[in-house]
Amino acid sequence: MLYIVLVLVLAALGLLVTALITASSLWAWVSIGLSVLAGLILVADWLRRRRRSTASTPAAAEPEAEPAPADEPEPASAEAVEKPAEEEQTVLIPAAGDLGDPADTPEPDPAPVEAVETPAEAGEEPGTEGEPGEEETPAADLAVLADLEDEVVVVDEHPRYHLRTCIWLGSRDTIPIGVGEARQLGFTPCDRCSPDATLVAAHR
Repeated sequence: MLYIVLVLVLAALGLLVTALITASSLWAWVSIGLSVLAGLILVADWLRRRRRSTASTPAAAEPEAEPAPADEPEPASAEAVEKPAEEEQTVLIPAAGDLGDPADTPEPDPAPVEAVETPAEAGEEPGTEGEPGEEETPAADLAVLADLEDEVVVVDEHPRYHLRTCIWLGSRDTIPIGVGEARQLGFTPCDRCSPDATLVAAHR
């Protein structure tokens, strides 16, 4: 259909050019007629496509029926309400003559004694719990320590410096540092391994 319209339009255009060249009104009217025919064909094709699309459109779906409400539970009967949830169990007490030999009665098990967990069982090394105190260093030893470059060790986020043999260190990660630098950074000596007294005694 579109090919026919295209041919008619081209023919109308050719006749219009011919009419302008020859100055003949006949070709002009023929060109106008072909243009009108092409327009009518386009309108007819548009109406035909519209009818086809309308016919192929599915009908609107019917609204789904609302589900029926669920059955409400029946109210409990008055007898069921008055009946207790649990019946009391009656304990029968044997008569005096039916009692067995007291020796046959099993004795109650003694209460279990809770075991005390030692530091070794808890995974802690002995001597490593708690923060060690600060060693008291005399003023005379402080002057000697200022000139020493002997190495001590420190533990991150702890204020003391220690000898490598200090029992408090255990398996902690240590950082080696000079004793003079450790004091300048604000670390203080451990009172368990006494690094100040040990280093001063070694250099005297």
